[in-house]
Amino acid sequence: MSTKDPKDKTARDTHYATLRRNVRDTKRERGEIPTPQQGRVKSNKGAKDWTPPQLQPEQVLLYGLHTVRAAIQNPERKLIKLSVTQNAFMRLEIGESSELSFPVEFVSPQDIDKVLGPEAIHQGVMLETRPLPVRRLEALKESPLLLVLDQVTDPHNVGAVMRSAVAFGAGALITTQRHSPTESGVLAKSASGALELIPYIQITNLADALESIHKLGFQTIGLDSEGPAPLEGTFSGERIALVLGSEGKGLRQKTRETVNALARLDMPGEIKSLNVSNAAAIGLYATRQHLLKIS
Repeated sequence: MSTKDPKDKTARDTHYATLRRNVRDTKRERGEIPTPQQGRVKSNKGAKDWTPPQLQPEQVLLYGLHTVRAAIQNPERKLIKLSVTQNAFMRLEIGESSELSFPVEFVSPQDIDKVLGPEAIHQGVMLETRPLPVRRLEALKESPLLLVLDQVTDPHNVGAVMRSAVAFGAGALITTQRHSPTESGVLAKSASGALELIPYIQITNLADALESIHKLGFQTIGLDSEGPAPLEGTFSGERIALVLGSEGKGLRQKTRETVNALARLDMPGEIKSLNVSNAAAIGLYATRQHLLKIS
């Protein structure tokens, strides 16, 4: 019978443990797996007891490695303070803390939990910032592609849509001020850095904004599961603005009446409607293919 202490680790065990840990860290940084909830009870008691902090109007808390790294690299961001674990700071790869232009506070994961709540996947990093400057339609980039959302309220969906918009080179994401999420940690985390890379323009009246977009030379196409023609056969012109509505309700009647055309995504399967973020990605891809053909 072996007398070897089972808790002893050989050099090989340690090596493979390090490799496994590095793989897990990489997956967590990409958002593929959640940060482990160390020290938390398995019940939802912590979530029930947690009270969200009272944020000031000019205070935004961002979290997650991709989100915070992108915010730090954005020259338009006014950074207030970085709260971070030692491990997460190394993974941010932003240089020495003493050389940064903003204060850095090293904390434990539990310290961040107390602020963001036990359900936030913060990956050991939280950044206090000021909101990005307010964007107007005049801030539109010289891009032939825009994305417009008609009262999509879920910040997770809007963040996912924003990420697709950046991936396909859209010049802006336009939403209404009412019934749309404002800048927040949840929106930014869902966008995984995209919030820093595309103008997020919130307007008062969507119909008026669409008319302004028409004057800029854009064809506006509303995606609707009951659209009269497939999206691919609806394009005309060299500048396209896709308009998507909320899940369930879809486009509002006034929006349907204002866009230049209504179109559908042709789907041969039994399901004829998609999550708005999935529909946006497919629509953006089809639009980009059209623009490439005529360029």
